[in-house]
Amino acid sequence: MNPKIVHILIGVALCLFITGCQTEPAASLNAKRFDLKGKVVSVEPAKHIITVAHEDIKDYMPAMTMPFTVKGSDWVFGVVKPGNRIAAAYVVDGTDSWLEEVVITQEGSADPNSASSTPESKPGDEVPNFRLLNQNGDAIRIHDYKGKALLLTFIFTRCQDPNQCTLMSGNFANIHQELQKQPEIRNKTHLLSITFDPEYDTPKVLRSYGSAYTGKYADETFDHWEFASGTQEEVKNVAQYFGMRYHKDEAGKDQMIHTLATALIGPDSKLVKLYRGNEWTPEQAIADLKLATE
Repeated sequence: MNPKIVHILIGVALCLFITGCQTEPAASLNAKRFDLKGKVVSVEPAKHIITVAHEDIKDYMPAMTMPFTVKGSDWVFGVVKPGNRIAAAYVVDGTDSWLEEVVITQEGSADPNSASSTPESKPGDEVPNFRLLNQNGDAIRIHDYKGKALLLTFIFTRCQDPNQCTLMSGNFANIHQELQKQPEIRNKTHLLSITFDPEYDTPKVLRSYGSAYTGKYADETFDHWEFASGTQEEVKNVAQYFGMRYHKDEAGKDQMIHTLATALIGPDSKLVKLYRGNEWTPEQAIADLKLATE
């Protein structure tokens, strides 16, 4: 056995046996557990997060690169490196999710050139007139919404992580519903959810997904909240502009690191605000939308 692997296993065993530093996190009786395997892309010890390019999670989610909170395995952040292959239990418990029982299955080295991004946009920058395709199959451009405050986010329909796409679509549904009660603001705003899985998320899929979130199904007109796709390159251009990063998977294909970004674009097509992560609230976004339309 590789001496480094032996060293890791001994260290972990001592940590568990002597100090008891690995404590299983408490999960409810309704929690679901899935086997996860993948390659570590990055490690953020201060946030207790590792980003993993994972394989298909059977009966739950397709292969994707995304960040995961790690619980009950503090040793991970002193040992795991980008390029390592891991196996873990992926736990989904209501609106929370995390990894536990992390095991390093193979060492490896990260490609320093594997992640790519463009300089992140900043408030005041005019957003390029990106072209996309909406849920009706019609071409749309970002500047089509000039004169309105545009709130856009990124999702993919097969993502079931309660802290990622499900949360973003739930937030947008709340915003959309609240603005129906405030027509003077609704008429000055627009919502746009962009998929970064265009091969699967065709206009037909997006139409079904979107109408389920609004609850109108066949009666949905999408006049206020649209869903957009495009070619892989078109989606990548938009995503990178708002700070998303891509890396090369083992087949050499570009794969986006599934983080979260939501952007507020003013009526003049200039960026007003970029929300990173999932800690922003619908109430906060509505307040910012109102300010942007004044």
